[in-house]
This record gives sequence, C-alpha cells and structure tokens, in this order.
Amino acid sequence: MDKADRKALNREYKRTPRPAGIYKVRNSVTGKLLVGSTTDLHGMLNRQRFQLETGRHPDRELQSDWDELGAEAFEFEILDQLKPSDEPGYDPTEDLAALKKMWIDELRRAGEVLYKWSERGA
Repeated sequence: MDKADRKALNREYKRTPRPAGIYKVRNSVTGKLLVGSTTDLHGMLNRQRFQLETGRHPDRELQSDWDELGAEAFEFEILDQLKPSDEPGYDPTEDLAALKKMWIDELRRAGEVLYKWSERGA
C-alpha cells in the first residue's frame, strides 16, 4: 500500500462516525454492573478493559473485583446505540444522558445492582 492509499484510508476512518450509546460491564460472578455512556462505544469498551487490565480503573470496587476474580469473570456489552444524526453540529451529550438514565432506571427495576461509577458522567 502506498502513501497516498494510506492517507485516503486515514481520512475515511476519521470521517466515519463512531457509534455512540450505552454499554455495560457485568461481573458474571456477583452480577454487579457498570453502566456508562460514550460517543465511541468500541473505543470505550477497549478503554474499560485496558484500565482494568492495568489496575487503573476509576471504580475501585470494580477494579478490586477484577483483580480478585480475573478477566474471565467479566462481560463487556453494548446495550443501546444512538441513531447517527445528519444535523450539523449535533451534540449527543443530552441524548446520551437521558438514554443512560433510562437504562439505569430499568436495570434497577429489574433488581440489578450497579457499581458506583455508573452514576458518574453523562
């Protein structure tokens, strides 16, 4: 692949919208969940895993469970995605916050227990 082809692929990658939405990290031993929102679902799931693997996750209880139980005790999943907007300058922050609140409320009604970090952010 020549330099021009690489540049074209790089430009195309940067123009491709990332899927925004709600994700969860489930402790399959305790059933406890971390629920979050992001403008880049795949990137955030990778980030969550990386933080846990390196011992640097901001939710200390989740990190402690990961350290004790190991990676095989955790599942990473996309719960919901926002539909991409054609509106110029669209900021999904409010939509993500509302969607995350809806998911947290629904999960709690279903009896799910959440890690504290789920209450932070959007």
